[in-house]
Amino acid sequence: MRIISGNLKGRNIIAPANLPVRPTTDFAKEGLFNMLQSKLEKEYEDMHILDLFCGTGNITYEFASRGCSHITCVEVDFKCYEFIRNTLKKFELNECKVVRNDVFLFLKICKIKFDLIFADPPYELKNISQIHTMVFEKQLLNAGGILVIEHGTATNLSKLPHFIEKRTYGNVNFSIFERKEI
Repeated sequence: MRIISGNLKGRNIIAPANLPVRPTTDFAKEGLFNMLQSKLEKEYEDMHILDLFCGTGNITYEFASRGCSHITCVEVDFKCYEFIRNTLKKFELNECKVVRNDVFLFLKICKIKFDLIFADPPYELKNISQIHTMVFEKQLLNAGGILVIEHGTATNLSKLPHFIEKRTYGNVNFSIFERKEI
């Protein structure tokens, strides 16, 4: 795994083999960030980002490398949480906050609004659509904010409200939702 752009471009992230993760591939990550660049209304420096099911922190490091100064990442697994904390220290990414919590419990109590929420749940998670439901019911996105849910090929989220498009990179799928301006 490596950081593909920004001030940490080229830095390798070597996660322990025993972490229960499936990091987003560099190919899919590059496609995701190219797509986001054309959709985002703000510069990364001005954005508040939430990374759910963050695993190794792969996506968090990518946003931080691009200059995002307000990132919260949520991970329930203790080994992943510790790996992320140590990696954030190593890269001196003080703008990132890692929270050890169940994502659904975190969403239930969250009071902060974000410009972008990225979720990379386990592909076999049965209630993936609940992420979307909670984000929009709790109004966790700012106007113009984007929710990206990574999922496998067997999951179809296109019928959910606020859906704008799906992007596919190999076996990685991103369903994108937008909270329109009000």
